[in-house]
Amino acid sequence: MEILRIEKLCKVYGKDESRVDALQNLSLSVQKGEFVAIVGQSGSGKSTLLHLIGGVDRPSSGEIYVDGKSVYTKNQEELAIFRRRQVGLIYQFYNLIPVLNVVENMVLPLKLDGQKVNEERLEELLEVLGLEDRKNHLPRQLSGGQQQRVSIGRALINAPALVLADEPTGNLDSKNSQEITELLKHSNRKYGQTLILITHDENIALQADRLIRLEDGKIASDEKIR
Repeated sequence: MEILRIEKLCKVYGKDESRVDALQNLSLSVQKGEFVAIVGQSGSGKSTLLHLIGGVDRPSSGEIYVDGKSVYTKNQEELAIFRRRQVGLIYQFYNLIPVLNVVENMVLPLKLDGQKVNEERLEELLEVLGLEDRKNHLPRQLSGGQQQRVSIGRALINAPALVLADEPTGNLDSKNSQEITELLKHSNRKYGQTLILITHDENIALQADRLIRLEDGKIASDEKIR
């Protein structure tokens, strides 16, 4: 079943001499539950694509459909609800609130959305993420790998349809990178969530179901790995 469809997506920054075509007539389809890795050199359009899928930025032209519904025909309030409820964003930089502990950071999206915390899901995520004995710790009391685990928990707490990860292991050593990748793969399999991950690490990319390579804002290759 298709969860994401992108049609002739374009994103332009600047104009005249300073014009940059970050994405050029890009089209693709992603099935529910797929783990898709996107690779490419810096400036190839990877992060721009992820931000457009997540409703963080607006395209210059083209369409993005999630669950058959156009993302960018929504008004600002509808778009904010879409970001909170259907998308889980994980960044290279953890973006944790320094005065909130692990649990408070994880449940923040639910609190902002006025939703009740599913305590069973919270406890399950804490166990899966290996944060059971760190739940009352502040970000400054955690290692980089632990902070990234909290940011993953925050992205997964509301069971989003799409998990979008932008270089989630970029600040971590190889051991922590592989552990974070395994956690994302586990979430993808256990909860059936669609995972789209940007990475410069070919070893991580090759663990995906599908590998898309971008060059100059276009799809250079799109291959099934498994």
